Amino acid sequence: MATATTRMKSSAQTPVDLDTATFPRLMLDLAKTRPDGVAMQEKLYGIWQPLTWADYRQRVEDFAHGLAGYGVQRGEIVAVLGDNRPEWLIAELAAQSMGAAVVGIYPTSIGEELEHILSMSRARVVVVEDQEQVDKLLRLRETSESLLVEQVVYYDPHGLESYDDPWLVDFTEVEAAGRRRAEQQPTWFEDEIARSTPEDIAVICTTSGTTSKPKLGELSHRNLLTMADHLTEIDPADHTFRYVSFLPFAWIGEQMLAVAIGLSRGLTISFPEDASTQRNDLREIGPDVMFSPPRIWESMLSEVQVRIDEAGWLKRKIFGWGYDVGDRAAQARVHGKGGGGPMSWLADQVSTRPVRDQLGLSRVRRAYTGGAPLGPDVFRFFHAIGVNLKQIYGQTEICGIAVVHRDDDIAFNTVGQPIPGTDLRISDDGEILLRSASVFRGYHRQPEETAKTVDPEGWLHTGDAGYLDEDGHLVVIDRAKDVLTAPDGSRYSSAFIENKLKFSPYVEEAVVFGPNREGERMTAMITIDPGTVGSWAEHERLSYTTYTDLAGKPEVYELVAEEITRANEDLPESIRVARFLLLHKQLDPDDDEITRTRKVRRNVIDERYADLIAALRRGDDSVGISSRVTYQDGTSILRELSLTIFDLTTYSIPEGRGRRPVWSGRR
Repeated sequence: MATATTRMKSSAQTPVDLDTATFPRLMLDLAKTRPDGVAMQEKLYGIWQPLTWADYRQRVEDFAHGLAGYGVQRGEIVAVLGDNRPEWLIAELAAQSMGAAVVGIYPTSIGEELEHILSMSRARVVVVEDQEQVDKLLRLRETSESLLVEQVVYYDPHGLESYDDPWLVDFTEVEAAGRRRAEQQPTWFEDEIARSTPEDIAVICTTSGTTSKPKLGELSHRNLLTMADHLTEIDPADHTFRYVSFLPFAWIGEQMLAVAIGLSRGLTISFPEDASTQRNDLREIGPDVMFSPPRIWESMLSEVQVRIDEAGWLKRKIFGWGYDVGDRAAQARVHGKGGGGPMSWLADQVSTRPVRDQLGLSRVRRAYTGGAPLGPDVFRFFHAIGVNLKQIYGQTEICGIAVVHRDDDIAFNTVGQPIPGTDLRISDDGEILLRSASVFRGYHRQPEETAKTVDPEGWLHTGDAGYLDEDGHLVVIDRAKDVLTAPDGSRYSSAFIENKLKFSPYVEEAVVFGPNREGERMTAMITIDPGTVGSWAEHERLSYTTYTDLAGKPEVYELVAEEITRANEDLPESIRVARFLLLHKQLDPDDDEITRTRKVRRNVIDERYADLIAALRRGDDSVGISSRVTYQDGTSILRELSLTIFDLTTYSIPEGRGRRPVWSGRR
């Protein structure tokens, strides 16, 4: 069956006993051995509020008793919906302490998606953050026939003071009731933890749902802790490490770092005050480790480009020099050839270190990206400024990680090699297969789907196409069903081309459409980045009102045309983008156009924008579309728009126009 197989074996001492460890047991151990150590801290009103391991344990016990008082039993599922706060982890550990599991729901989820997860999980208790999430559930209660929710617990009471629905209860009230119950059953909490096993379901994470409703993947304590053990065998971590948690706990990546590695290695978890202070809070904490999907790294690069473009000529010159020195040093370093020296040190001090500091990455020892491919150019940029960024590869079904780069062996077009304890196989038809103790238990209440995903030999069928290069690194091409063949027979990945286009600071999203028949060319639908394009427009003294107005400007089309033409230079002739249009709106997860982790739902795009795609392929000059615009007062109107289609086959970059450096939006 296999055309290539590789495995990395474990060699280091196992730090936790995987045959007995569960998240609550690890929390109990930390509360006993490091009672005064800071388990987590949250910034409120500009001041960091610490929670020690002893306090953490007490609040978990109180809330667990409170959940038991509401009838939550072993084997049930508690849902949590909201932004990252200490209460999320307290609720998660409390449920796990009594043998229940937690399903995380993205705070932006609404309507059918929210109903689907709650109905599939049969959750009777939902822990939510604030008034916004409470209102969602109150509306859903009025319309849903499948909802089984009996109690909603909120942990931010702001705006809920006048709500008197008995369906709702304050988080602190549940804790208080739990304390009263604990007085009557003082040994119950630790007895329940002792009853739990590593095979119990710890969390249920939703899949990305790019082609259908998300499935609910069951992950056991053993699944997650095995992954944490194997990853830290390559990249050690200990209780001195700090981690800033700002990505949703519903995402497997945050469960992987903040919970599995956080509890097994005793990391201190910090929660920013809100999204607007996130960057400043990141700078204050100076995390040692960071894990973010590509959109975060791409947005950081865009921020650097805007800041440098606004700087004076001297600062731009100094950074440009320092970047070039750092890039050369990084190329040597990632291939295990050193890369230090006096010049590198000087360049770091005067050029790249200040940029890392501005991004909150000055203390990062290693950073990871995963969940989707990261463009090689973005990857290279962060190494040039001194960030030890590594690509990982995995899925929810294998606890988020199975393959990773090593410190001195990084190739920007690969995702590295398997972590210890993981088997990797490339099937005869090019599909990536994975096997390890971290492969999930299955999809909740979907045994048929589980059987399609994990075969009788334990191999996880990822659905991704890839191959192993001559150094044993895994190269992921794309989803197997999305690998296409050009008219000349060349095989290509839409995602690879899209990442090339998205490296431009002006491109937020790109969706590429391959030719359907002989004679057609590659086309693309682009959404612009309103921040960087808006900054460019101000610099060019180009006035505009709305996103739609900005995206329709001929000058913006020319700007993007040059960026795509530059990207085309590195592509074979048969898969170069020949025509594109700028969409009048950004792609929105609430419209089902992209997932919560910003993966494009191609089936939705193909259906919703069928007329635009057909016009692109035909080579039309423009295409009409109807768009409903909703104003702040709630009124809306239907507008008829005409979108320009730009033909790159007749376009050439103006003579004498210099190439834009990687770190700048200016030429």
